[in-house]
Amino acid sequence: MASLASNQTISVAVIGVGLVGAEFVDQLLALPAPNPFRLVSLSSSKTSLLSQNGLSFSSQGWKSDLAKSGTQPGSFSDLAKELSKLVGPNQKVVLVDNTASEAVAESYPAFLKAGVNVITPNKKAFSGELSLYDDILSASAASGARFLNEATVGAGLPIISTLKDLVTTGDKILKIEGVFSGTMSYIFNEFSPAQGTGPAFSSVVRIAREKGYTEPHPADDLNGADVARKLTILSRYIPALRTSLPSGYKSVSTRSLVPAELESTASGDEFIEKLPAFDETFDKMRQEAHQEGNVLRFVGVVDVSSGTIKADLEKYPVTHPFATSLGGSDNIIMFHTERYGARPLIVQGAGAGAAVTAMGVLSDLLKLV
Repeated sequence: MASLASNQTISVAVIGVGLVGAEFVDQLLALPAPNPFRLVSLSSSKTSLLSQNGLSFSSQGWKSDLAKSGTQPGSFSDLAKELSKLVGPNQKVVLVDNTASEAVAESYPAFLKAGVNVITPNKKAFSGELSLYDDILSASAASGARFLNEATVGAGLPIISTLKDLVTTGDKILKIEGVFSGTMSYIFNEFSPAQGTGPAFSSVVRIAREKGYTEPHPADDLNGADVARKLTILSRYIPALRTSLPSGYKSVSTRSLVPAELESTASGDEFIEKLPAFDETFDKMRQEAHQEGNVLRFVGVVDVSSGTIKADLEKYPVTHPFATSLGGSDNIIMFHTERYGARPLIVQGAGAGAAVTAMGVLSDLLKLV
């Protein structure tokens, strides 16, 4: 990997060492020599390690060292000040946020203003209020520090980079449509297959939860908010739609599949217990689609010409790629553009999981070399 050779040293501070964060650190440390990255900070919710000269780890490894650290994480503003001291002509500094924290997301402008690049799979900053997104753009423009967020949509799949390339090379985006949620992909691949009939909806959701495909409370997936966030992120890279969602994902037309009677259900266990009472409703929708030669898929659509941005349950013919090409928790996204007019550009593959999400984050980091 000669491309990693660089005269620069890139200092990396990592916040969040859960499933994705731990996988990212392992992938980062496993890069072959010459590794241009110097890990200067690690922070969990309880402990932290910081060394401006670079962290070195004992024979027990970084996880053990971090767990044994008696230092509590400081404020994000303090970390930004510490990292800003490392910024120089041949010294890039990067904050890697592997959390889903709103508080960390709101701190991005402070890091960017300090000249610290930001890389993250955290959707919150890019799918929330437009004012925060504008602050991020302004801070990046003022300092020259970059923010890269490929892993916020599709984990390791090149969805944002593909959209950026299309837009910056002058192609006109007509419509983006796809199955953006690995959880929803699995549920409807099983519930409404192209051939035959799947099990009851509640059974599919229960199994998806047991496999770890859903959040602990499945309503957090079935409410469609995750898809709405991803649509918001993509729409803001399309010039004609950049300001169309002032309240972010809350401005997206989103169909929730959570039965109204279960919206206030406190626990995931209780939700799973009560969901079978609504199987008949979902079964009727499936039968109607089947009789028409269709399958059901929960999709996201960004229609530029009409300005429509929606997350909804839609019907597709059994011959459509959304019916025939998906397996497990795959994502599939179609880009309809002027250049790709006859046949859309399709990006497809695993859209969830710690390994591929961490890969997407690491890929963004390598773009700074």
